[in-house]
Amino acid sequence: MMTIYQSGIIAEASSDALFITLNVDRSEINALRNTLGAAPALIEELQSQFPAAELHASIGLSSLIWDDLDRNRPQFLAPFPHIAGKDIEFIPTDVDLVLHIRSSRHDATYQLANVLFNAFGSSVRLVEEVSCFKYLDNRDLTGFVDGTENPAGEQRKAVALVGSEDQSFEHGSYFNLMRFVHDLEKWENEDLKTQEDVYGRTKHTNQEYPSAEKSVHAHTKRTSLKDENGDSLEILRHSMPFASLTEKGLMFASYSKTPVIFNLMLESMVKGDEHGNTDHLMKYTRATTGQAFFVPSNKWLVSLS
Repeated sequence: MMTIYQSGIIAEASSDALFITLNVDRSEINALRNTLGAAPALIEELQSQFPAAELHASIGLSSLIWDDLDRNRPQFLAPFPHIAGKDIEFIPTDVDLVLHIRSSRHDATYQLANVLFNAFGSSVRLVEEVSCFKYLDNRDLTGFVDGTENPAGEQRKAVALVGSEDQSFEHGSYFNLMRFVHDLEKWENEDLKTQEDVYGRTKHTNQEYPSAEKSVHAHTKRTSLKDENGDSLEILRHSMPFASLTEKGLMFASYSKTPVIFNLMLESMVKGDEHGNTDHLMKYTRATTGQAFFVPSNKWLVSLS
């Protein structure tokens, strides 16, 4: 049964994923509207063909294309932020559209991606297609477990889905996507203690350092933020590694009911705290893309047609 929210937002981690970014031919905006309106049914049909594959999808639209489809706009929809620090810079590479497709079977992921891409036809142009996979026990290619701090159970909905605070876009989600390319040769030349200090977590047992033992530059320090009441600011991560023989890295992907938390995390990594202490994990990787989208409800998509 079709959920009111797009199923790829909330579903548990997958072992296979495709991240597909697209730009739209504005002269074919009506064709785009019709395809977006038909997309939930197309996705549901493929899910029924692969009932055991845990096949899910999310379709997101950026601020660049949104106004061509709806005069109303999600409250916080904006371009990806350009954030520059002393040694680190995240540069926006916004595109119009994203497809986040995932499952436990690569053939099912491919089939759904192919069906949707063909349905869009000449209304879109492919920008990038990145195939990702589960590495060992949900580890990044640096060897550390990824997504340890993710919310669980019903908390996933509370973190990721827009609520009554923006009723016109309830059950949607803000989606951020970044492609990081790792310098694994530099990373693997570091000793184990240095690597663990960079993360603020042990590598093999995945135990987080006590707060008092954590470097101010540790990745877990720079990305673990709290509000004025001391409560953790959470996002729902769906990051996955990608690799070829010549390029290896991570597709960082996150959903949230507001992009404000993600933007604060970027600021903390790049510009650091009040003393300028930045995220030293960025010494071993670089972001080649930075994109921001809103993933609307299935109800909103269907309304387009």
